[in-house]
Order: sequence, then C-alpha cells, then structure tokens
Amino acid sequence: MERVILHSDLNNFYASVECLYNPSLRGKPIAVSGNPEARHGIVLAKNYAAKACGVATGNPLWLAKQKCPEIIFVPPHYELYIKYSEFTREIYSEYTDQVEPYGLDECWLDVTGSFALFGDGQAIADKIRERIKSELGVTVSVGVSYNKIFAKLGSDIKKPDATTVIESGHFKEIVWPLPVNDLLYVGRSTHKKLLKYEIKTIGDLAKSDKHFLQYLLGQNGVMLWRFANGLDTSPVSNIGAKSLIKSIGNSTTTPRDLITDEDIKIILYVLCESVSARMREYNFICSTVQIGVRDNELHSYERQGKLPYPNRTSKSLFDKAFELYKQHDTGKPVRSLSVRACGLSLSEHEQLSFLPEISQIQKQEDLEHTVDSIRSRFGHFSVGRGIMLTDKGLSNINPKDEHIIHPDIFFKK
Repeated sequence: MERVILHSDLNNFYASVECLYNPSLRGKPIAVSGNPEARHGIVLAKNYAAKACGVATGNPLWLAKQKCPEIIFVPPHYELYIKYSEFTREIYSEYTDQVEPYGLDECWLDVTGSFALFGDGQAIADKIRERIKSELGVTVSVGVSYNKIFAKLGSDIKKPDATTVIESGHFKEIVWPLPVNDLLYVGRSTHKKLLKYEIKTIGDLAKSDKHFLQYLLGQNGVMLWRFANGLDTSPVSNIGAKSLIKSIGNSTTTPRDLITDEDIKIILYVLCESVSARMREYNFICSTVQIGVRDNELHSYERQGKLPYPNRTSKSLFDKAFELYKQHDTGKPVRSLSVRACGLSLSEHEQLSFLPEISQIQKQEDLEHTVDSIRSRFGHFSVGRGIMLTDKGLSNINPKDEHIIHPDIFFKK
C-alpha cells in the first residue's frame, strides 16, 4: 500500500502568535526580531504584510526598516511559541502516532493507517487545518503526498491555510517545473553550483546524470536526485523519538562593525565559549569547526576545518575558527559572525590517550568546567578572559543564555 504523508507548516508562526496576544498588530507589517537598539537584530519571522514589502527572514533590522518604513518590530516570546507548538502536536497525535517535528512550526505525519477512522489524506489534512484555526487561532498549510519530500513541497505551494495534494501518478506536472531551490536541502551554496550547469528546476535536477551530481555534490547529489525523482523512502518518526543533534552553534550581529583582528578575536571567543559550554551540557565532543562571516555589505561565506583531535574546549574551537577566518579574510569590515561545532559524538566514546596534546586538552577541559561552575553560581560575567576587558562594548554578550532560536530555514545552506 502506498504511504500517505502529510507535512503541516504553521503560517508565519512567530508573527501569528504575537498577533494573537496583541490584536492591535493585526493587518500591520510586523517582524519578530532581536533588539534593534543593540544592533543584534535580524528578522526571525515576518507576516505577509511585511513580506509584501520585500522583508525577508535573516534581514538586518535596518534593512527591513528601509524596505518597509511602517514595520513594527516585536521581541520574541519563545515560551508562547513552544506552548502553541505543543498544542498543535497534541492535535496531530489524535490522527496518528507517527509525528515528526521539523522545527517548532513544521511536522510530518504518516496517516497511512488512519483512513478507516478519518478518511483519506486530503480529508485528514482539511480536518487538521480547521481544528488548528478554530481551536488555536492560527492557520496552517498542509501538503499531502506519498513521501516526505513532496509533502513538504506541497505545504509550500499554497499559503496560507490551504491543502495541496501531490500524487505519485502526476507529481512531474506539479513538482518538476518548480525552482530547484524549492527542494529540501538545496540551499544557497548548492543552488549556486547547480545554476552553473543550467540546472534551474527540480525537473532539470531529476533529468541530470546521477553520477555527475555525485561528482558535483558528493553523496548529497545522489540524495537530491532521488528526491527530485520521487524516490524518497525515509520514514516518519514516532512521537517522542529523539532526533540526533548533528551540530551546535551560535551567532551574533555585533554592536559595531569588526575592523581589527582583536575585534574578531573577542567575538570568536564569546561564541566559542558559548558553543563549548553547550557541548559540555549535552556531553558532546566535535571533530569539525565551521565559521560563518557576513561583511558590512551583507556578503557572506562559510568555511569549516577539522580539529587535530576531537574535543570541546573553547580554546580548540577558537584556534580553528580564527585560523579559518585568517585564511579567508576579505579585508572588509565584519557585521556578524557564527561558530558551529560539527561532527558531534558522545564524549564517553572518546578514546583515552597518553599523548601530550591530549593531556593538554584534558587539562583545558578541567579548567573550562571550573569556569562553567563559577558562572553558574555567580553569573556569566563573573569570570572572563583578559581580552574581553579591552572592549566591553563587544564582549558584553552572553549568547549561551540569551541565544536566539532561529527558524530552521535560517540555517539552510
């Protein structure tokens, strides 16, 4: 029996919840964002009125204001978003026990075994939409298909408050004309590579030579070719299944542009300490460090490199992050930075070694664990590196405790 998969996407989720709690915002262009005064601000989410003015997720607040002078910035209220996300999942769970979250605002549901009770896929999707609208006051778009990839595409095709069905017998007519970057996991860098070879639509990708795509994109090329041809067979996880954490990262838009290496070092130390502390919290070590750099002209790039030995010390993260920055420094003032620890594994799986380099890492780990304890007891700024005192305007950031929860799309590469 062919599977029936739904993908449910809450429309303008953050902004919609804000309008529920502040009805005076309805009908006005709004963006959920960071603090405009501190200039850490980027647009985390926007409503359709703001989108109509060209405002996009990830825009700096000054650019959003330039595009839409009437825009209203509101601070995020994550506790509300989490609560409403849980409410929607309770509704989903009444139709199937196979519910797989994709961020706070999206979920896949496998309703293959639910027909006898609730009707076919479109009927279930329509019931879910009506219930979420009437019970929670927000709207949702639902895609219905025979695999997860096309179900997600369906939820993107019609917005807001719509159901789109993509059946196996006619997916080519609906899916193949779409831009190739509409396909899940085709982000900015992959899109640029595909465009160089005139692969502009999902159909172009589907008709491309699989071995060429593997040469161009590695195993991701084969995966995307399968997606484009409707061959995805990945299952929908059961409710409560833990998804594997693949990376831990943090980013910040700085209070002023970073001009010197010392400026860069301060922010990288702040971010690396945050990421390192989170890895200790979750008991991970990493093998790879990735940095993201955006200059004052909003051009950005990402680079990554392997650590000599997997670990989680902020010193190791910083050394690799700064090395990557210097290797690819464009000479332009920097507007924002990110650091991400990748290639995670549980620290208890780490092999013991008597090498002096490993011994030094273990000593550094003990020191940083002590710093964690001091900060937990007396506050984040109770202890810090000497370099932080050279510019308190830059170093006065605590991204571990004040970090921004970005919508998943913000990290799409």
